[in-house]
Amino acid sequence: MAEEVVLFGTWGSPFSRRVELALKLKGVEYKYIEEDLTNKSPLLLKYNPIHKKIPVLVHNGKPIVESQVILEYIDETWQGYPLLPKDPYERAIARFWAKFIDDKCLPVIFKALWGDEKEHEKAVEEASELLMFIEEELKEKRFFGGESIGMVDIIANIIAFWQGIFEEASGVELLTKEKFPKLINWSHEFVSNSVVKECLPPRDKLIAHLRKRFGSHNASK
Repeated sequence: MAEEVVLFGTWGSPFSRRVELALKLKGVEYKYIEEDLTNKSPLLLKYNPIHKKIPVLVHNGKPIVESQVILEYIDETWQGYPLLPKDPYERAIARFWAKFIDDKCLPVIFKALWGDEKEHEKAVEEASELLMFIEEELKEKRFFGGESIGMVDIIANIIAFWQGIFEEASGVELLTKEKFPKLINWSHEFVSNSVVKECLPPRDKLIAHLRKRFGSHNASK
């Protein structure tokens, strides 16, 4: 019997695109279901009744939720392309940075781009400090995973592709070549990868969608 792999996601979400990238790198065939988050499907609510969010991966009828949890599940379930290092220490370090990006960096980046005007300057400063930690972690490596794309690179897709779009849509610049040369080089390398390209939404459509949803700092000044 053939395996059934279904992914519930939305076109503009870096979180569901992460899962698509992992599945493609592993060579796993899957069915994709586009969700309208303003009108969530009964299936999404059935498979993720706690968070009611995407992405949801359903493998042979069993749902897995939360993008980082899904990525680890994919890595452990399918052989071939490794997402996490084999060495336990290196795996722990990769998990640390993945968690750092999602739990620590992203909320501050969003605050810097679309947060309250009064806190804007402070948020920009804090976001720059956090991005500098990620810049330094790259060292002289091509990817966070070394010579090939790994778990941390996939989690950082939001910095590689979405952040530039967030900045353009909001009118706030954080990630500059002068300040973050390694992150900028890594971003170009990441988005130039042929498998990654398949998992990126149309840039113009995303900018228009974000401007409509959040507006921009420049427009409000």
